[in-house]
Amino acid sequence: MNVQIQRPMDSSAFLAWAEGREGRYELVNGHVVMMTGGSRGHAVIVRRLASALEQRLDGARWTVLTSDFAARIASQTVRYPDVIVDVAAGPLRDLAATAPSLIAEVLSPSSVTADLGDKAAEYFHLTSLLAYLVLSQDEAKAWVWLRGEAGFPAGAEVIAGHEGLIRIPALTVELPLAEIYKDFPAPETN
Repeated sequence: MNVQIQRPMDSSAFLAWAEGREGRYELVNGHVVMMTGGSRGHAVIVRRLASALEQRLDGARWTVLTSDFAARIASQTVRYPDVIVDVAAGPLRDLAATAPSLIAEVLSPSSVTADLGDKAAEYFHLTSLLAYLVLSQDEAKAWVWLRGEAGFPAGAEVIAGHEGLIRIPALTVELPLAEIYKDFPAPETN
């Protein structure tokens, strides 16, 4: 569940306010929204995805960051995606990504609508973004949007099953779902 705090501000003021503050918050259209924690499955997938990306990307060009690091979406919106791939040259004291190339979210029951809807629409406005991934926390399944010449497609490519492979040509990356979902049960078939 998300709790909204009535304290309108812009992204710079929010990042200064949120730095070092206990709890998790995002700024959505100028309003501070308190975020909740996630499940063990959610945390495992975030860690494995970040690790898989870090192993495959050139560390001199890219930095893989997790939900402690912000993405400034607009003047009044700041999100903390589960995983961000940003340019590697950013100063260590930065509070938000310089030029996020990949953003990934792991679904939780309370985030399905936002992750597949509002957040996707927000992220697609980032000119540096090449890929947006949404991963299920319950089964080997990913929704993948890749920027093409005409921008992002209206719908996601859905990749499912342990044999699935997420291909991100712009980053020269292939991510096997079997690696991310290792030891997760296969979905029950009826």
